[in-house]
Amino acid sequence: MNPKLTFEKFGPQHFDDYLRMVGDAQVMAMITERAIPADEARRDFDKLLAGNAIHPDLGQFRVLDAATGDFIGLAKLEATRADRAELGYILLPRYWGHGIASRIAATLIAKARQHPTLRSLFAIIDPANIPSRKILTNNGFVSKELGDFDGLPGEVLELRW
Repeated sequence: MNPKLTFEKFGPQHFDDYLRMVGDAQVMAMITERAIPADEARRDFDKLLAGNAIHPDLGQFRVLDAATGDFIGLAKLEATRADRAELGYILLPRYWGHGIASRIAATLIAKARQHPTLRSLFAIIDPANIPSRKILTNNGFVSKELGDFDGLPGEVLELRW
């Protein structure tokens, strides 16, 4: 499986895709350690949409198979300050193990490096998420901090240029 990927910002009409992803306990095991119920997902999605309105080039994007339009997951490149952004990705299980997360990360990194003000990226992962850690370190990220993030274990990795 090697679909051509397209990215588009989440819009109000995309809640069902978002809920399908965050409502899946398998998907969320290394993120929140639980599926997100619909009411909580709606609140989170509304925050996502508000964040997407802040910057025209950055935010949270739907990742789609360009040929079929099938929803693959989420790609996050969200500014946390003028010179720094958070990188993240979430895939539906059907797309795991096919190198898609690596391709998403590389695309987001390239986009960030072209951005006129960004000088660094960070990502927060569950320390037990070895595949994500490998994707990030293979792209030059280095571990900066291990800690507790909202009651869950986390590792912050960073990439500077």
